[in-house]
Amino acid sequence: MAISGYGGLFRFISQARNGVIVESLETGKRMNAFATMKVSALEDIAIFTEEKEIPLEEVLVSLHKYENGGEAISPKSDPDELKDYFSAILPEYDRERVYVSDIKKVLTWYNQLLKYDLLKFDEEKPAKKPAEKKAPADKTEAKPAASGPPKKSDQDNAKS
Repeated sequence: MAISGYGGLFRFISQARNGVIVESLETGKRMNAFATMKVSALEDIAIFTEEKEIPLEEVLVSLHKYENGGEAISPKSDPDELKDYFSAILPEYDRERVYVSDIKKVLTWYNQLLKYDLLKFDEEKPAKKPAEKKAPADKTEAKPAASGPPKKSDQDNAKS
């Protein structure tokens, strides 16, 4: 997760009374992320393109493929170099709405996730999709079973 105003990424540890407890990936220090702080799960972050928004995970997958599993360029590189690099990874990104600071964040996050071996999208993604498709089917089948309780009330009426 990312927290506005704080550099780097954080790992969720526990729920607290007035927020959540997180741990910095870089330093390992724990802190309270209060409810007033802007906390974003990486799954909720997307990058603007000319036509739509692309989830951060897809951008990280493209970056991982582009670098053959290696580290990205330094986020401290020249702004023009960062823009060229990012356009090689995501050619359709919206150059007016995606700022150099956003590119730096994505590259920093990617390098941190790679460093701590937290990039696990290659094998998990195909496994998740079929599971998600099966779950709604199971819920649909559960609905007729839910009609069982009214029958019990019919049985109660019969006993009366």
